[in-house]
Amino acid sequence: MTRTVVDVGSNSVLALVATQESAGWRTIFESSAVTGLGTGTKLTGLLSESSMAATLQALAEAKRVSDSQGATEWIAAATMAARIATNSGEFLDRAAAQGTPVTILSGEDEAELGFLAVSEDPLFAGSDRISIVDPGGQSTEMVTADRFWHQPAGAVEASPQWKIGFRKSFPVGALGLRESTLAEESPNFMARMRASGEIDDLLSFAYRPNECGTVVALGATGTNLITIREQITTWQPDLVHGAVLEYEEISRAANWLMDMTDQERAAVPGMERGRERTIHIGALILERFLFALRAEKCVVSTRGWRHALLARGPSFIRSNQ
Repeated sequence: MTRTVVDVGSNSVLALVATQESAGWRTIFESSAVTGLGTGTKLTGLLSESSMAATLQALAEAKRVSDSQGATEWIAAATMAARIATNSGEFLDRAAAQGTPVTILSGEDEAELGFLAVSEDPLFAGSDRISIVDPGGQSTEMVTADRFWHQPAGAVEASPQWKIGFRKSFPVGALGLRESTLAEESPNFMARMRASGEIDDLLSFAYRPNECGTVVALGATGTNLITIREQITTWQPDLVHGAVLEYEEISRAANWLMDMTDQERAAVPGMERGRERTIHIGALILERFLFALRAEKCVVSTRGWRHALLARGPSFIRSNQ
């Protein structure tokens, strides 16, 4: 079986095409397109025509590649921007009409799938407690869970299970802040402090301080900070997946990136095209979430909720609607 899963995010469209083999799912194609579906949504309550058009074009291109790879299943799900927009129905209708149907993923499901993508990764097989942070365009998901061993009656041996202690989708994202507190290309000190305060107030706690376990950063913020640090100019996931970002490093990156204009950020080696408008804000969000967790560092994962949905298929979507 070859299956396509598309993450229709508030800022980008991430497509994943993989084929099922005896050892599991093997990725045969991945793509990322910054389309800004949620641009202006928090201010207007709407998905704009230009952002819908760009996203629909990215979906059409993903479907073209999906068909060329012989995919027999298509799953596309939209996140926060589609959840809060009053005209999401129009977008969904247009997506279905062009043969790229999209459903809307709840915040809880987005957080759960993000955690599953990490917990099922062999890279973290030795971690007994994992916290994930997934900064997005209009929301940021955070989950903390503990591993335990369960042996059903009659079973020969115990199998690992996870108990989720905390799971929440927070209504803060890089795109939303870019349209409000951090609207200037190079936010001044006071704007940065206000944005930090807003994020801290939203979190309003230090969850299990110093007990967060292995912290894993999902999404474009972490991966872009690594590609910038290592000056990786072509996508090489093997060099990014599992790389470590220190808290102080993230804090410094947020500040020096905020000192730049969009044009200057776009010229930084390793910057993904289109991320120059939000990478500095994503770094700030990641920093504040790590501060709430009292985490000194995080591990970057190139996997996302689309990878967990890949293994579960359409039945997960149907059972959660």
